[in-house]
Amino acid sequence: MSHDHVALVTGASRGLGRAIAESLAEQGFRVAINYSSSHDAARELKEKIVAGGGVAETFSADVTDETAVAELKDAISSSLGEPDVLVFNATGPQPMRPIEELEWSDMLDQLRFFVKSPLLLTKAFLPGMKQRGWGRIVNIGSEVFDIGNANFSNYVSAKGAQLGLTRSWARELGPYGITVNLVAPGWIPVERHGVVSDENSAGYRRDVLLGHMGKPEDIAGAVSYLASDAAKFVTGQRLSVNGGRTFD
Repeated sequence: MSHDHVALVTGASRGLGRAIAESLAEQGFRVAINYSSSHDAARELKEKIVAGGGVAETFSADVTDETAVAELKDAISSSLGEPDVLVFNATGPQPMRPIEELEWSDMLDQLRFFVKSPLLLTKAFLPGMKQRGWGRIVNIGSEVFDIGNANFSNYVSAKGAQLGLTRSWARELGPYGITVNLVAPGWIPVERHGVVSDENSAGYRRDVLLGHMGKPEDIAGAVSYLASDAAKFVTGQRLSVNGGRTFD
C-alpha cells in the first residue's frame, strides 16, 4: 500500500499502540501518533518510523474531550490529511473494585475511553470516510468480556459496550464501504505492567493453548490485517488474539 491512506492510532506512544503504529507505517499508512502526556516516547516513535522510510506525526490530545478532539481533527487533517483508518487503543487507569466499593463514576471512567472516545473521533472523521467510500475502524477490546473477571465490572462492562458499538456500527457503515471490527487481546505485558516474570505469568499461561505469552506485535499484526485491503470483506467481527484462551 502506498502512502495514500492516513491511520490514526490513539494511545500510540507506548505499549500496544506503539506496536500498532509501527506496523501500520510499515504497511504504508501515514500514521497519526496520538498520545496524552508521553511526549518523548511519541517523538522517538515518530523518528523511528521516519528513519525506516515511513510517514508519521505526533499529536497530543485527550481523546475523551470534545474540544480536544475537534482540535485534533484540524491538526491531523492539515498535517497528514484526513484519517480513514481509526484505531481506538487509548485507555486510562483500570482499577479493580468490589461491588461494595464501586461507584457510578467508576463505570463512566471506563465508558469515556471505550465508548465516548470512539464516538467523538468517528463523528469527526466519518464525513470524509463516507465521501471517499472507504474506511477502517478498529476497536481494541479485551478477552475480559468473555471471562467476566471478578471485581472488575467497571472495565468488563465497558468492554462489552465497545463490542456492541462495533457490531451496530458495522451494520450502519457497511453500505458506505467502511468496515468496523474489534481486536480482543489477552494479557499482553507492556510497560505499564512492569517486569512480568515467568512465575508471575504462570497462572495465566496455563490456559493459553499455545503455551506462551503474547507480544504487542501479535496485536499489531491483527490490526494491520483488518486495516488492509485483504480484510475488505470482513466487518462486524471480533478477532481474539490470546493464544486460544477463549474461543469466538
